[in-house]
Amino acid sequence: MLLLAIDTSGKNGSIALARTDDSGHIEIVDIDPLVGGAFSAQLIPQISEMLSRHVVNKFNIDALAVTSGPGSFTGLRVGLAAVKALAEVLHKPIAAVSLLELCAFVSGAQGKVMAALDAGRGDVYVGEHELPATPRSVAREYLLTASEFLSHAKGWTVVTHDGGLASSASADGLSVTVIPPLTAAGVAHLGWLKIQQGATVTPDELEANYIRRTDAEMLEKIRS
Repeated sequence: MLLLAIDTSGKNGSIALARTDDSGHIEIVDIDPLVGGAFSAQLIPQISEMLSRHVVNKFNIDALAVTSGPGSFTGLRVGLAAVKALAEVLHKPIAAVSLLELCAFVSGAQGKVMAALDAGRGDVYVGEHELPATPRSVAREYLLTASEFLSHAKGWTVVTHDGGLASSASADGLSVTVIPPLTAAGVAHLGWLKIQQGATVTPDELEANYIRRTDAEMLEKIRS
């Protein structure tokens, strides 16, 4: 089966086409970068071009995987809207992939793993994971200030692709695993795992996860 994966969560993004089989194997067939700032204009044409290169069309797609957050408000909306539209037409399953979960997944780290991403404004997106995961494992994702992050991360293995966060965590004596930048290839791998586990959503259920403070919380932070 063919799996199309999309990541439009950051300044730049990517799309990937993967082939899977009944044994659970997944192979990345192709991956293309997306230049930030023009996702809405690039995404659909580049998907069409990629499919054409492999002599397939949208009706050959068997499943979809997409980053659902956290990340750029505008970027996430573009990717999610495209996947919703494709899934509605094709009646195919969707795997919604958290970037924080993806960080933990690609790191290969075990035990108490804290994924961290720069959220801007001096904040950090944080995801707590107990790995290997069990059916009862529940990841927690939230937003912290930089100082709160360093305090909360004690006793955890910090996983990040952000050099600044890695440096500050290391300087604070924390255990840190630095991973390569995330791409749609990773989204495809984790998305395929979710699809095998039946952890899929319908177009109506697919939503962005911004993990942002409310306006009231932001105002309180400024006042303090």
